[in-house]
Amino acid sequence: ERLASLPGIVDLHPYQNQSDLQGMLGMLYEMQEMLAEIAGLPAVSLQPAAGAQGEFTALLTAKAYFEDRGEKRTKVLFPNSAHGTNPASAAIAGFDCVQLASSKEGLVDLEDLKAHLDDQTAVFMVTNPNTLGLFEKDIKQIAQMVHDVGGLVYIDGANMNAILGYTRPGDFGGDMMHFNVHKTFTGPHGAGGPGSGPIAVRDFLADFLPGRVIHFHPDADETDQYTLETPAKSIGRVRSFYGNIGILVRGYCYLRTLGAPGLKAVSENAVLNANYLKALLKDVLPVPNGDLCMHEFVASASKSKAANGITAMDIAKRLLDFGFHAPTVYFPLVVPEAIMVEPTETESKETLDAFAETIIKILKEDPEFLHQAPHSTIVQRPDEVVAARNPILQCCEPQ
Repeated sequence: ERLASLPGIVDLHPYQNQSDLQGMLGMLYEMQEMLAEIAGLPAVSLQPAAGAQGEFTALLTAKAYFEDRGEKRTKVLFPNSAHGTNPASAAIAGFDCVQLASSKEGLVDLEDLKAHLDDQTAVFMVTNPNTLGLFEKDIKQIAQMVHDVGGLVYIDGANMNAILGYTRPGDFGGDMMHFNVHKTFTGPHGAGGPGSGPIAVRDFLADFLPGRVIHFHPDADETDQYTLETPAKSIGRVRSFYGNIGILVRGYCYLRTLGAPGLKAVSENAVLNANYLKALLKDVLPVPNGDLCMHEFVASASKSKAANGITAMDIAKRLLDFGFHAPTVYFPLVVPEAIMVEPTETESKETLDAFAETIIKILKEDPEFLHQAPHSTIVQRPDEVVAARNPILQCCEPQ
């Protein structure tokens, strides 16, 4: 935060001449190079301002690629455990969305995938590790199946903090991916943003990336070594100027501080923390899929709901009274009464122990008391159904 607030960074203006911005452009070029190495994909655009915009941008890039080849591919496939932004991005990009089944293990169902692959398949979108916190062990076979029909594989990079330094999307068959710099590389993740969702792609897609991409010319004069260039067949800009610079600076500092060994330790700690917490809660919040998880797990409150009516929502709301950020509930949809728990790599054992003890305590409380939780917050439990169906879109009382 301190480095991102330095006058030499915050006082720059995007309308300055490139010769005045060589330091910033050099830093962003290094960011491109680091992300390319982490992804195992050689070409990077820093323009997208969020993960979902990264998805959308990559799909537009794929669409332009197929159109350039004279191919009219119409379908984007994704598993039923996918982030909701995957089908949303595909639909906005003009594709037909096809949802695939998951296996009993919570992984991509290979038979269902095979049944839906054809010459109309443009992209298969998959998060790996997936939203159940499980690594798609058949990912290389999946990628080959998609490539055999001429399609592309898109890796949703939302869960990259589970595999940093151990494997790369490009190495297991991905053709495109996005990073959540605001999640994986320490930019602020709360309060709705800001975010940054750079994409990385294979070399044959580089000409279609959104402009402008930073290039390095080592033999040029010091004032012109870094230049902004638009790829030959670019889809055009998806954001003004250079991207969300403040978040990219934070991510750059994080990557340079940790280096390769530090990033590997990030993944080790993320996976260790998740499995430790999963073991603490296994008797009260069972996990339907997988004995071991990656960086997160999805437990089910079905047992407590059947026994005494305590739902996933009750548990999440009550956690607020104890000072814990409520986990995501009711997603992914493939797990009934889902509670998604992602402790991340930064939480201490003391915090994990306290979180588990609190959930165990909550499950022993009076169900009627829990139905009204939270009790200590300024805003308690609004009627979310009414709010969704009848939104009041104003910031003050009408006059």
